[in-house]
Amino acid sequence: MTTALIYLLVVLLVAAVVFLLASLVFGRGEELAPLPPGSSPTRLPADDLTGADVAAVKFQLTARGYKMSEVDWVIARLGGEIDDLRGRVAELEARLEGRAQQPAGGSATGGQAQ
Repeated sequence: MTTALIYLLVVLLVAAVVFLLASLVFGRGEELAPLPPGSSPTRLPADDLTGADVAAVKFQLTARGYKMSEVDWVIARLGGEIDDLRGRVAELEARLEGRAQQPAGGSATGGQAQ
């Protein structure tokens, strides 16, 4: 009976030492330093959101965490989409300005030629 108890204690001691060494070597597994309690790294500007703003978003890690590759993919996709939409809006605004600057007489002469 005492031999089994000694073996059990030795196994528990070895397991504790292995766990301690592994936790010292590998740490908590986080790449970012932990945040102070109550703070959040998730910030976005109120106006004029750009793809770079979306790419710079950081999410706080929780006990259950999240799959970083999926979140990174979503952020990259949203950032690209925002940049594409802003480019299209700028192009359409430039076309509108170009049409507004055309003289009104130019369309009237075209109507008389027919």
